[in-house]
Amino acid sequence: MATPDRLTARLSDLPAVPGVYLFLDATGSVVYVGKAKSLRSRVRSYFREEARRDPRRDRMSALIDDVETILVESEAEALLLEANLIREHSPRFNVQLKDDKSYPYVKVTVQESFPRVLVTRTLERDGSRYFGPFTNVKAMRKALRVIKTAFTVRSCDYPLPRQAPERPCLDFHIDRCKAPCVGYQSVEDYRAMIDQILEILGGRSSDLRSRIRQQMDEASAELAFEEAAELRDVLAGLEVLRRRQTTIDYRGGDRDILGVSPAGEHVCAVLLRVRDGHLLGKEARLMRTPDGASMRELVGAALRGFYIPVGDVPAEILVPAIPEDQQVLESILSERRGGAVEIARPQRGQKRRLVDLAEENARHLAAEGRIEAVFDEPDDSVPDAAGRLAHALELAAPPRSLVCFDISTLGGRESVGSAVWLTDGRPDRSQYRRFRIRNTRDGDVDDYAMMQEVVGRYFHRRVAEEGSLPDLVVIDGGKGQLSAALQGMESAGVSDLRVVALAKRLEEVHRPGYADPVRLPATDPGLRWLQTIRDEAHRFAVGYNRRLRRSRTLKSELSRVPGVGPKREKELLRRFGSVAAIRRMTVEDLSVVPGIGRATAIRILDELSAQGQS
Repeated sequence: MATPDRLTARLSDLPAVPGVYLFLDATGSVVYVGKAKSLRSRVRSYFREEARRDPRRDRMSALIDDVETILVESEAEALLLEANLIREHSPRFNVQLKDDKSYPYVKVTVQESFPRVLVTRTLERDGSRYFGPFTNVKAMRKALRVIKTAFTVRSCDYPLPRQAPERPCLDFHIDRCKAPCVGYQSVEDYRAMIDQILEILGGRSSDLRSRIRQQMDEASAELAFEEAAELRDVLAGLEVLRRRQTTIDYRGGDRDILGVSPAGEHVCAVLLRVRDGHLLGKEARLMRTPDGASMRELVGAALRGFYIPVGDVPAEILVPAIPEDQQVLESILSERRGGAVEIARPQRGQKRRLVDLAEENARHLAAEGRIEAVFDEPDDSVPDAAGRLAHALELAAPPRSLVCFDISTLGGRESVGSAVWLTDGRPDRSQYRRFRIRNTRDGDVDDYAMMQEVVGRYFHRRVAEEGSLPDLVVIDGGKGQLSAALQGMESAGVSDLRVVALAKRLEEVHRPGYADPVRLPATDPGLRWLQTIRDEAHRFAVGYNRRLRRSRTLKSELSRVPGVGPKREKELLRRFGSVAAIRRMTVEDLSVVPGIGRATAIRILDELSAQGQS
């Protein structure tokens, strides 16, 4: 092992709780992901002498430079999180199954008039409610069987009431169904039953469990041991349903969960990231805080530290306390995300358990006594992300300033380019630039030529104006875009600058002169810098493209109306907002606009109506 003393200290601080561990090599890459019922005993076993007798473990141990852990509530959750992290990182020492079999969910088709209760391995955005996934499949199926028996849920797949059989099926005659298909059970009565089932699937099954436990005791007293054993298994299944998995958002959503904990004179903040329903990992930060700071102040400082320098913002952020500047933060993050962002403090239920889990992870890291080696302090030193980038990309020095280029076009129309600038991870909007592509005609889609033009024009002007040059140039794209950018830089005389390309599909970093790309861990702060500037360049380019297309559309429609010049056109759009809104106006509505008389208003409406019909 590269640093046995440091690792020995890490191992002594591991808790005896369920969780997932990640072994990292000297470059910060994940080489192995494992799960454990007890992190302390499991992780330590890799460094005992007997482990050296296994050649695979011996080779892996020689590469391990650090270990990270994520605490969870149960061994089942550790198993699910392990599978997610293996898919995310593709560690070299993990066995990765090719069939990628997923765990089952319970699906309730609440969007139907007479909902069904099903088992599925596929999540769909069809309006159904999903519960799971469940690792104890046998117990889950037994529990569902008793639920369906107790509540007479229909087993047919008719799209009721639109299509129905002529007479009830066998389930009705053996009291397994009340035949809503032929009108023997009303929608209201059936939905009330489904509401009870949703309560049970949501974990509130105490009444049913009491009933089953009483039946089990009676069967045991009558020496009907097989029946008692079956009921015991059903109880185990109901317990599985009650203890819902916290590592998964059943609706496949994106959210972050914040936890904070005192760490000596500092505060440790941990952010658990859930993407598309999967808990992908954690990020951590050490904060200097003044004495007597409230929890609301700590949460606000943590949110600013995690999100202001970077751009990966989910729709929902769960926190242990609402920050004092909640509305301002939500506004800033909503603008960055391009959609609404809610900062919420859950009081109970699954979301509250997620916050508790994040706080437990923060307490664990604070107690480890290793924070100085893990987190970058918020001072004037080079940020950790820059150092990680320099190491991974073999740069001579950590990059403090980055510029990124992106192209936006829609079928070759209104093709534009963008250049955005980050300094120490923060956007410097005074350095943003946008370009209308000159050397292509409408309908031409040549990403490489457009990238070469934009990069060349940017650096030609930068050199001519004696502007500062970036430490690192980032290109949105793959090897083709990278090659085109290099040609543009060479034409401007800046071919000595370091440049990389970030490909979206696999988030691979391509470098000139290297056949193989660099793959950084998903949680690597250096990769997050690259993703942030790439996403910002894309947002800036797309926004410009949309604006030009909107302007072109408006001009083509309004400018064709006799008597409507640029001034009147501007006033009409300012007053009504869009051409579509103008079409809905009356002659009297338009006549109140300065410069628009009745005759002109009639011409406008007639012309727009003719355009809409053509």
